[in-house]
Amino acid sequence: MRETEAVQTIVKRRADAPEEFFAAEAAGLDWLAAAGAIRVPRLTAVGPGWIELERIDEARPDRDAAAAFGRELARTHAAGAAAFGARPDGWHGPLFIGRRPMAAASEASWGAFYARDRVLPFLEIAEEIGDVTAAEATAVRRACELIADGEFDDDDPPARIHGDLWNGNVLWSASGVVLIDPAAHGGHRETDLAMLALFGCPFLDVVLEGYQHEAPLRDGWRDRVPLHQLHPLAVHAAGHGRSYGVALAEAAEAVLDLAGSDRE
Repeated sequence: MRETEAVQTIVKRRADAPEEFFAAEAAGLDWLAAAGAIRVPRLTAVGPGWIELERIDEARPDRDAAAAFGRELARTHAAGAAAFGARPDGWHGPLFIGRRPMAAASEASWGAFYARDRVLPFLEIAEEIGDVTAAEATAVRRACELIADGEFDDDDPPARIHGDLWNGNVLWSASGVVLIDPAAHGGHRETDLAMLALFGCPFLDVVLEGYQHEAPLRDGWRDRVPLHQLHPLAVHAAGHGRSYGVALAEAAEAVLDLAGSDRE
């Protein structure tokens, strides 16, 4: 750690980082910051295999910060993206979630993009390594067929999402929430919220209340949580254990049930 222009910084290094890995992180942070709502660490410098960022001193979560986080996240989403699957503005390089490559796209249909680029590529890896059985993979693919056909498309425009919004990437500071390590792209705003619910978040009910106050969600959003959890579950099933494969299949079955109930 060192001090740069009165800002304490940290340097993250990874010798095995994929090419442009940290440059992609920097582009995502800049894009989220440009929304003028949610706070991210100030970027000091970036190079091959490293990035230097403002150090965030963490504090205890509280209800006021949680409500503000919900409002700020809603405003960040509302800043929008060029298309579903779009890269951060001005960035032409690769996208990543964790260390895994993540496809970019320019789709008008959320479902076509989501099934093809956010679920199926990771499902294939999970099946290859044995974290998803053939029967489970069949259920996921059936759900993806419905998604790709537009079963769950709506009028929401592409949102400016963090893309990897689990609790470990939500830092609570004395001045409010700071988001780190984005997989930022144009997506559906419910995907960020579903990831928060999947991995837990302090005062999540208050975060959601703040979000709803700023930008109300469409009716039935709670029922669609498994739909939007397919992506993070597929990513985790591709390398974090068999339990995520089971959870992925359960989410797919919930999506199939939801589609059936919508047709009744």
